[in-house]
Amino acid sequence: MMQMFKGVCGLSAVLGLTFSVIPAGNTQAAGLTDYNLTGFSAGNTGGGLVSESDTAHYKKVYTATDLALALKKGSGVKVVEIMNDLNLGWNELPAAAKVSPFSAHNAASTHPVLLATGVSKINVDGFNGLTIFSANGARLRHVAITIKRSSNVIIRNLEFDELWEWDEKTKGNYDSNDWDYLTLEEDTKVWIDHCTFNKAYDGLVDSKKGTSGVTISWSTFKGDEGGATSWVTRQFDALEANKSAYPMYNHLRSSAVGLSENDIITIAGPQKKGHLVGSTEFDAGNANLSITLHHNYYKNIQDRMPRLRGGNAHVYNIVMDAQGAWAAKKKLTSAMASAISSKGYHFDLTSNGAISTEGGAVLVEKSHILDVQYPVRNNQTDPSDASYTGKIRVVDTIDSLNGVVFRGGSDTSGSPLSPVPATVKAFSWNGFSALPYGYTADDPSTLVTRLTAADGAGAGRLTWAKENWLKTSY
Repeated sequence: MMQMFKGVCGLSAVLGLTFSVIPAGNTQAAGLTDYNLTGFSAGNTGGGLVSESDTAHYKKVYTATDLALALKKGSGVKVVEIMNDLNLGWNELPAAAKVSPFSAHNAASTHPVLLATGVSKINVDGFNGLTIFSANGARLRHVAITIKRSSNVIIRNLEFDELWEWDEKTKGNYDSNDWDYLTLEEDTKVWIDHCTFNKAYDGLVDSKKGTSGVTISWSTFKGDEGGATSWVTRQFDALEANKSAYPMYNHLRSSAVGLSENDIITIAGPQKKGHLVGSTEFDAGNANLSITLHHNYYKNIQDRMPRLRGGNAHVYNIVMDAQGAWAAKKKLTSAMASAISSKGYHFDLTSNGAISTEGGAVLVEKSHILDVQYPVRNNQTDPSDASYTGKIRVVDTIDSLNGVVFRGGSDTSGSPLSPVPATVKAFSWNGFSALPYGYTADDPSTLVTRLTAADGAGAGRLTWAKENWLKTSY
């Protein structure tokens, strides 16, 4: 087992800034050092400790128009504070906001809310030093954000919501809309912290085109809970009212398959994809990919925690809790599956955890995995072709499937955490022999309680001085 050690990570956010800053005062805060920036994004300065009185560099955002002005390329803004929830669908934007960095995204086709609101995308392009945060856990709806060609970017205490719809266009393959909440492209140093990501059509946070220095910490990623007014329930209530207009949904409800509306809501609720790290096979930029995931709670996520192509990923102190998804999967009988596939439709639940491919290196340590069928994978394309196989190792992790509990690593004989389906490659980092940062890992038996506590993972969990969101160490 690699040595655990504690380090204070992150440079002072005030270094090198020439505009007005908050006096540093006492930078130590008892009990808050768990929230220090660490991982591959260590050293990320964000926008710095900018004073609210510095209105050239600190923007309070109340409306979509405010956001468009703050995130326009070349704005010079360093800190963006989201003051309240924002509905940012293309049809919800005023004319003044329908300018760069906003543009219309792929049009909705089935969800009644998105048909009315539309979907937008925001391109955050060419920023060096930017913090986007909310002091109150504000929610952004109906929008996909791409951060590209930027460095030293921090996103904290925001919730992302309402970006999924039922897929009739590609018969359940979800290959049409390309709606991801956050996409990172050609970036260096991005920290995403204390955020919440609800169910999305495609991925939740994807990292592409050689993006390096990413840390995602203390965040919650979750499927739909399926309540009477949930986002997924509203979708299927609309389809149920006009079944003949939606051939795939109608087939699921027919006697040929025999699923009830509630069955479909339950099976469709879990989120399909988590993090794709490297979007193109054997892309030269994949060697630069680096990401750390720590203290995140993945609730009913079916796949990609993460899915890495090349590069390096360090995963520690996360919870993959797929208990609801695993129970939902059991609702589909083999006869139902045959009746669905006979029409060319795709309606099932994947059950994968962390995945390393194409020579990538993934270390998973001191985490807790609940009801994931294939918690550790090392090839997604062709197990007989070693060029598609990645390196992945698990250390001191709790795994539970169907009530059978194991604690240990991937190297133990007979371990359920041994990589599949390809021949195992010996683990080593790509480009270095040891992680270039310090960190402290908690005992995995404490994680479920800790990350679901009132001050656990996700947006709106911490109540503290607003300027703490601008700091990287405490």
